[in-house]
Amino acid sequence: ACGIDATAFVGGISLNLGGNFVEGSSDWVVVEADEYDRSFLHLEPEIAVLNSLDPDHLDIYGSPESVVESYKTFVRQIRKGGKLIYRHGLPLEDVAVELRASGRQVFTFGIDAGDFEAFNVRVENEQMAFGLRSGIFNWNDLRLNYPGRHNVLNATAAIAAALSAGGFSPELRGALASFKGVKRRFEYIIRRPDLVYIDDYAHHPAELEAVIAAARMMFPTRKLTGVFQPHLYTRTRDFAEAFAAALKGLDTCILLDIYPAREQPIEGVDSAMIAKLIDHPDTILTTKSDLLNVLKNRRIEVLMTLGAGDIDTLIEPIKNQLTR
Repeated sequence: ACGIDATAFVGGISLNLGGNFVEGSSDWVVVEADEYDRSFLHLEPEIAVLNSLDPDHLDIYGSPESVVESYKTFVRQIRKGGKLIYRHGLPLEDVAVELRASGRQVFTFGIDAGDFEAFNVRVENEQMAFGLRSGIFNWNDLRLNYPGRHNVLNATAAIAAALSAGGFSPELRGALASFKGVKRRFEYIIRRPDLVYIDDYAHHPAELEAVIAAARMMFPTRKLTGVFQPHLYTRTRDFAEAFAAALKGLDTCILLDIYPAREQPIEGVDSAMIAKLIDHPDTILTTKSDLLNVLKNRRIEVLMTLGAGDIDTLIEPIKNQLTR
């Protein structure tokens, strides 16, 4: 869409591509790198984009500091003459100095900050609207159909990367407006004037906070009901307080049992840990098998299912019940 026919291999299912892989004819390959088990350290990118250093996978890394050091190792692997594009405010100043000294370029992006700066971010007609400027351009009234300030940041980073790769700036406005999103990322299952149902893969506190804030931004006067399935016992243990802080943004929080994935249960670690910390009068603990009964007699205005486990198996049953 920006004049570069790139190959792309991404983590989620792109609604524009109809999958997570597309083969292009140019030399450029867009890869969504994964920090889990440090697999991203096998890459030596020409351009690296970092929009977060949030600690996760502490069962692998051991500490937040180790997570940051791993990202710094990744950044140092940028090829000579390559570029680092990172969110303004991330603690990468020291490695940025190293990169510049070795002939690589460094740019930042952000909202009201950075070399690529999004500004005047707002919601208009259920779209994100914003301006974008850098040292070489100043664009007004860009449109993005994907809600939330975090997605404005994502769009800003993507534009910075496309321009850094030699993309044509006149094409970017249309590309942004035509972006349909990713499956299970603020995916509208039902979107009616009287009822909205959104499904999202959020399974880290920062992701929950962002997606709940996006829903508030889009539907400021409506009641938000969220169903969250925690993912991994270790993640629940390590981030229980942060999960609770994020989930307090809901009007009603419904917690399912922890999805264990690759882990065995840890004594004393369960969804009740989060519920106690939320300290919210409308927090409910239930199971997958009983969720439909819990939802049946509740007044739903905006419903969100949240999590990376098997909560997606409930999407169709919930949709069917809500649309009867």
